[in-house]
Amino acid sequence: MRGTLSVATALSSIAFAACRAPVPSPHPTFNRDIAPLVWDHCGGCHRPGQQGPFSLLSIQDVRQRARLIVTATSRHIMPPWLPEPGYGAFAGERRLRSEDVDRIAQWVKDGTPEGDPADRHAPPTWVDGWQLGQPDLVVELPEAYTLRPGGADVFRNFVMPIPLSASRFVRGMEVRPGSRGVVHHATLGIDATRASRRLDALDPEPGFEGGMFSEGTHSPDNHALGWTPGMTPVMEPADMAWRLEKGSDLIIQLHMIPSGKPEAVRPSVGFFFTDTPPTRRPMDFRLGSKTIDIPAGESAYTIEDTYVLPIDVDALSVYPHAHYLAKDMKAFATRPDGTVTWLIWIKDWDFRWQDQYRYAAPVFLPRGTTLTMRYTYDNSAGNVRNPHHPPQHVRYGPLSSDEMGDLWLRLLPRTSADADTLARSYVANELRKNIAAAEWMAAQHPLEARWRNELGARYLEAARVEEGIVQLREALRLAPAHAEAHHNLGHALQSQGRLADAVAQFREAARLSPDDDQVHLSLANALQDQGKLDEAIVHFRRAVALDPEGADAHNNLGAALASKGLVDEAVVHFRRALDIRPGYADAEKNLNQALQLQRGRGSRR
Repeated sequence: MRGTLSVATALSSIAFAACRAPVPSPHPTFNRDIAPLVWDHCGGCHRPGQQGPFSLLSIQDVRQRARLIVTATSRHIMPPWLPEPGYGAFAGERRLRSEDVDRIAQWVKDGTPEGDPADRHAPPTWVDGWQLGQPDLVVELPEAYTLRPGGADVFRNFVMPIPLSASRFVRGMEVRPGSRGVVHHATLGIDATRASRRLDALDPEPGFEGGMFSEGTHSPDNHALGWTPGMTPVMEPADMAWRLEKGSDLIIQLHMIPSGKPEAVRPSVGFFFTDTPPTRRPMDFRLGSKTIDIPAGESAYTIEDTYVLPIDVDALSVYPHAHYLAKDMKAFATRPDGTVTWLIWIKDWDFRWQDQYRYAAPVFLPRGTTLTMRYTYDNSAGNVRNPHHPPQHVRYGPLSSDEMGDLWLRLLPRTSADADTLARSYVANELRKNIAAAEWMAAQHPLEARWRNELGARYLEAARVEEGIVQLREALRLAPAHAEAHHNLGHALQSQGRLADAVAQFREAARLSPDDDQVHLSLANALQDQGKLDEAIVHFRRAVALDPEGADAHNNLGAALASKGLVDEAVVHFRRALDIRPGYADAEKNLNQALQLQRGRGSRR
């Protein structure tokens, strides 16, 4: 699967390289040989205020850690770079060449000589401010979170409102984690549903716990967003920007490691905008499994997922993700002619050093190519990264002590029509996986209402309404006060035209969850369908009060008001819906009709 050279070609290549490359001194010095290596490969993290636990900028710093550096570099622990060479060409590789590793070892063996001052290199100038320049908008966590001094790693989601007066196109983002010494990595998403705000409100501290986002959080325009130590922020081409909708929240999930003392963590994120609408639409495509089930002691548990591309694409980057038990990660593309292109191979996965890897050049993958990911997990006592001692049965889940298995590929279709085709295919593919995962979880936990509700909701997405109703009724048998199950059952019954039964379910959901704007919106819509406009307006107003940025609530309230003859107030809400969501077709149509009524009323005066 890897490229080969003939013996003659290989020997001539070696000779050609040897006659032109400078011959390194057999006795390296810090000034001439070691300082450039340390600064280029280590200084990004190992300097004051960064992620590294100690600085490596001066000869004194490096001498103090000399033997540790030899051990870490010879074992390829540092600098952290997980992909195997030859299985994907990536931009910004941090890997040390074998001759550089040998040079460091020889320098330490020689007694760490400083060398001739005339050989001293000028240290690089690191940017301590925003690396991409001054952002157009900076959002910051409203209140700092205090990380406890000890204990296990913490995964927490924080909600950061984005103050926009209009939707914008984003071509760059830069993350400041707020406390580099304790923040291991960050994953970001956008939530326009207020679902994350509701979870935040239930937790007395800033944010809410978990290694997964809320249901309403998504990658904007299928752009996966994240930060890891040493990652260089990228300004995308203007024609590949993504749309940030007005009224959205930024959700930042931090993986934090206690430092031994309380730490205040307050992340901020800079946005860089463009006025150029995107003409190319990359999307992040997931392969993976949500039915991971690893017995205690199993040392070679494997998951695999495949997908056949319906269109031509260029692969731009790859982001593998798992937790502590993953060991070996393979991803490759099998073209229609049978040739195989490696996308990435990580032989020794380390959860602490996950990253998004950008290809040095786009990887063309023609229509009909089969994408394959294959991960192997080690849940034995011999896995030094196993968080359980002794090993325990581990299943799929959001906590770091659970397991996950995802491979995200950023794919760029050639045309807008191709992008639509890929998006439809992706949604259908994800729905199949989500149904399989929900069925598996419901079978694993038959007495837990949340999984019956989840399975019922997934069936409704797939228009399998009767199966959905069965699961939702079972959820309510197990937990009669499950507001979300009442809400979902109401939608299922409404889709069958059973309005009275649907309204009864929505009323119960509103009683159990009186501050959920979506429940009031659903109840109002059903009441309006019944012709009960006055009561519908009450609940539309409640939905708007709970979420003033809800475009659907404003539009539907406007429609109800217009039906009652309250055209002036209806116009206000139609305009508000369009202000929140420009191009909202229903609101535009309703506004035009309402304005015609206003003009007709004025002409009759």
